[in-house]
Amino acid sequence: MKKLCVIVIAIVTTMICSVGVASSKSEYKNLKVLPRGISSKALSKIMVDEFSDALGVGCGFCHAQAKDSLSIDYASDAKPEKEMARMMMRMTLRVNKQFFQLKHPSLGNGPLVVTCNTCHNGKPHPDGD
Repeated sequence: MKKLCVIVIAIVTTMICSVGVASSKSEYKNLKVLPRGISSKALSKIMVDEFSDALGVGCGFCHAQAKDSLSIDYASDAKPEKEMARMMMRMTLRVNKQFFQLKHPSLGNGPLVVTCNTCHNGKPHPDGD
């Protein structure tokens, strides 16, 4: 199982990096929570270090497959998990600002007290204790 996770993370990282190389101006589409001018390095860090590692999932968990292709349509909002991820990002930032007095919390930048891993611990859905 660990080998599979490592392989999935390596593939996700490669895919994100290749998208970033093709788009050096960081013109990602349909960003609603993350900054529009985010660099490919920062986006990769958030997607891999925050989401993939913390939830133990790959890109296809939130992002839909492109029509007529095996690639992923990162801009699509077809999967409800993508909107849930946005809601969770907003909640995490709000919690860090309100309860831990971080003036300008942002994903991928600086030490957030509460992160995805705080509740998920490597699972797509946190335990409902």
